[in-house]
Amino acid sequence: MPDVPDSISDHGKKRQFISRRKFWMEAGMGIGGLALIDLLNQDRLLAAECVGSAGVSDSPLLPKAPHFKPRAKAMISLFMSGGVSHLDTFQYKPALEKYNRMPMEGKGDVKVRQGYPGPLMRSPFSFKQYGQSGAWVSEIFPNISTIVDDLAFIHSCQGLSNDHVISHYEWNTGSIQMGFPSVGAWVTYGLGTENQNLPGYVVVLDQKGGPYAGPPNWQAGFLPAAYQGTVFRSKGDPILDLSAPAAYMSPDQERARLDQLSLLNQNFNEKYPGISELSARIASYELAYRMQACAPEAVDLSKESEATKEMYGLNDPVTAGYGRQCLLARRLVERGVRFVQLISGAYVSIEDTWDAHANIVSNHQLHAKEVDKPITGLITDLKQRGLLDDTLVLWHSEFGRMPISQRGVGRDHNPGAMTVFLTGAGIQGGQQIGNSDDVGYKAEDQKITNHDLHASMLHLLGIDHKRLTYYFNGRNMRLTDVSGELIPQIVGSTQAKA
Repeated sequence: MPDVPDSISDHGKKRQFISRRKFWMEAGMGIGGLALIDLLNQDRLLAAECVGSAGVSDSPLLPKAPHFKPRAKAMISLFMSGGVSHLDTFQYKPALEKYNRMPMEGKGDVKVRQGYPGPLMRSPFSFKQYGQSGAWVSEIFPNISTIVDDLAFIHSCQGLSNDHVISHYEWNTGSIQMGFPSVGAWVTYGLGTENQNLPGYVVVLDQKGGPYAGPPNWQAGFLPAAYQGTVFRSKGDPILDLSAPAAYMSPDQERARLDQLSLLNQNFNEKYPGISELSARIASYELAYRMQACAPEAVDLSKESEATKEMYGLNDPVTAGYGRQCLLARRLVERGVRFVQLISGAYVSIEDTWDAHANIVSNHQLHAKEVDKPITGLITDLKQRGLLDDTLVLWHSEFGRMPISQRGVGRDHNPGAMTVFLTGAGIQGGQQIGNSDDVGYKAEDQKITNHDLHASMLHLLGIDHKRLTYYFNGRNMRLTDVSGELIPQIVGSTQAKA
């Protein structure tokens, strides 16, 4: 008789039967777990609950054991939608100064998204070296330049497509095809979350709207629907319709109503098993009820000190929008939320994103100013509170920009080279990992794919990317598909062998 699944890598397999002997053996082992829970409760080490725990015991988001000891228990993704120019932010290329306005030669067949390839164009922004590490930073990031020794830069990320939508899928879901689970969905599927009264995976949109590709960036794909991201707004109330209907229903009446609804749904689920959407709906009703007591406090920024608000830029109308996102992210991971993604850039118009076709100066000056102080405030605040030790922070985009000009003032899409940076989770700061060629057209030294980056992120969270699988469409699927190598400078040379 085959065994039941026994690790987070087996969750997606079809239901299997278990022998009576196996059942009693594992049930006996479970008694020890009950004793441990009681001891943890006595020592106040269990997650606090704001309201009744009905529906929590069978939640798909209950904490799960990692594959090995993690260095991070939460992650914040800072995604810059539209394609940040690595050549105008963190990769200084003297060759662009030397060969400005000259044709780019010796690079093969150059393909652009719009128009025809122009001449090489130097950065219109000045660069300086900062910190003990001597990291090059553009003048448009004066605040981030003060914390470079806490950051590990990767200058050799390389993608597959110069299309916004496809590249959003690539770096947010691990696939260039639509319909695959997002990184946050994989993480919460593998680890659950530490606070059952808040979503395990939260996405906070730009105050102007959503990014290129929209909801597929945070969907659950073929994973159970409970693992998809919960969208918070960065302007107005983060969560709409959260308050209890007190005008016509008491808390006891609402609890009774949900209990009855849950009973009906569970009866239907037992009669027609395998409908993950229904299970997710049951879980969402319960989570929404519990959030009525916990979420208002979690998203209430008014109780933060004036010094903290200033640190995040909440007192400046230019930085207040993204500053609110960053401060909310800190409060969420502080309260046990597993994965938070903050999006800068709204696909309302090109200028509302980092898509600098028309003018690199006006576009990047605007958006860099919006995020520079808030990001610096977030990382500084996490560090001051001791949260950076076990929180992984990633800054990234969908691709870089071309070293050649577009109509003399803009830059086209370039998946061949991109810069990202990571901090927290014990990562050694001040690193410059990999590089692109002399003009920043293609990654050259230590090329990093999306699968390499995702494998390393999962590793820091205690997950072996090869073991985190879900059975779908005839095979065990995973975030990194059939590839992905750990980045040794990020995970550490000894851990890379784990």
